[in-house]
Amino acid sequence: MKIQFTKMHGAANDFILIDDRDGTVPVEDHFLMAALAGRRTGIGSEGIIILQKSDKADFRMRFLNPDGTEVELCGNGSRCAAAFAHHIGMCGKSLTMETCAGLVDAQIKDDGGVCLWMPDPDRRNYGLEVNVNGTVIKGDFIVAGVPHFVVQTPNLVDVDVMGLGRALRLHPVFAPEGTNVDFISVRPPNRLAMRTYERGVEAESGACGTGAVACAVVAVETLGFSLPTKVKTPSGYDLMIDGDWRKRRCTGMTLTGPVKFVFTGEIDLDTVDLGNEID
Repeated sequence: MKIQFTKMHGAANDFILIDDRDGTVPVEDHFLMAALAGRRTGIGSEGIIILQKSDKADFRMRFLNPDGTEVELCGNGSRCAAAFAHHIGMCGKSLTMETCAGLVDAQIKDDGGVCLWMPDPDRRNYGLEVNVNGTVIKGDFIVAGVPHFVVQTPNLVDVDVMGLGRALRLHPVFAPEGTNVDFISVRPPNRLAMRTYERGVEAESGACGTGAVACAVVAVETLGFSLPTKVKTPSGYDLMIDGDWRKRRCTGMTLTGPVKFVFTGEIDLDTVDLGNEID
């Protein structure tokens, strides 16, 4: 079985996008989907995005992490999905997609960037203290479509994203679903820089859209920032976070940033390297 795919990135957060309007892609085969995302033996990506027909919106977007698991939402992935769906004629420049986090609206800008309306932030737990190997790490937990734990650091360059990020991501306090971990450096009045250990990727992400929203909301609600807030990704791209301030809470949040078509290709699913079997 051969399928066509498109490689895209949103602020260096890279994805494989597949048109599955005919419903033939074996999305439930997590081993196969993970193999497609493999950097050395597959196409390589931080996620796989499957576009399907929807009776609720212009299309249905399903997002799979590189380990093959399906998650509720990916901010930059959704922005790429919007641009891809418009490119293949599934929708206009103003559109609505069905996701596991509910209906999500998006708009393709004149400059080619994409603005995404995010689910309202939820489940805030600010000032949460987590003990990691005898050291107390203080941060702010929030769900911005998916869970995030935001930790301020004075030195973003030297922070141990892999070690500390993984320890926090797997900490029992966030069980059973775990969390993404965002390390931020504050640059008043309304600028942040961030690095993210991403759940499902199990590594540092080139960018994280839901993380950018989570960090901006935390900065506005706890540090006196105002909207819009600009977030610098590790790859050097800027993501703009905007929304409304009502009753001392952020609502109606939007995520705006660049998207890029990288290349298109075809792959035979019957020949995908699934890795060596272990007896």
